Amino acid sequence: MSEIEADAVPSPPSKPGPVYGLVRGVLRPLVRLIFRPTITGAENVPRSGPVILASNHLSFVDSIVIPLAAPRPVQFLAKSHYFTGKGLKGWASRTFFTAIGAVSVERGAGAQAQAALDQGRRILDSGSAFALYPEGTRSLDGRLYRGRTGIAWLALTTGAAVVPVGLIGTQEIQPVGSSMPRVRPVTVRFGEPIDLSRHGAATSGRARRAATDEIMAAIHALTGQELANAYNEAPPQGALAKIADRVAPRERV
Repeated sequence: MSEIEADAVPSPPSKPGPVYGLVRGVLRPLVRLIFRPTITGAENVPRSGPVILASNHLSFVDSIVIPLAAPRPVQFLAKSHYFTGKGLKGWASRTFFTAIGAVSVERGAGAQAQAALDQGRRILDSGSAFALYPEGTRSLDGRLYRGRTGIAWLALTTGAAVVPVGLIGTQEIQPVGSSMPRVRPVTVRFGEPIDLSRHGAATSGRARRAATDEIMAAIHALTGQELANAYNEAPPQGALAKIADRVAPRERV
């Protein structure tokens, strides 16, 4: 999902509908013909059962590239405005995102972030594949930011394996501010599945942090991005907020 801090719309579909297969069947060969992506490690994605595809996030098109590159249907969370537009454009956006397995969420924080994670849990509990961006939002400078621990909560709660995904070059297809995609080389690397159960229970903040750091290290090994060593978010405003964030840093979910 592009922004994990979100309030989920109740009762999302746990599996993609029949249109998903049709759209994916048409778009997948077309995209591969035009963009000729380099895809490696697809054999690392389990063909059945719950699995989390944990990817770096460079561009809007990442949420299209991953489902088309993956060897099985994949669902992900998308911002609600893609589903609520009016007129022909709104209908086209809503139809497209629904067809490719997206689930609508509204941006928010706190309890709303947990509601979004609960959406992901329902998808995984149905035995589906779920794509997630641990950084939370797109990296505008190309660096790899610290992961938010919601992904570890999902993995440790559901028992789903985590497959790290490294995207390279997607920011060149549709740079920030660009409305039309460009034909540019792109690479999608699927890493080996990670079993995070050894870190402990999902209720442990230490276990969630350690598991998330392991996921981010695996993504970094696939992409080679410069590490930001910070969360991808606006810095705290005001002297008191900065002091509080240093003394008692909150968990980013």
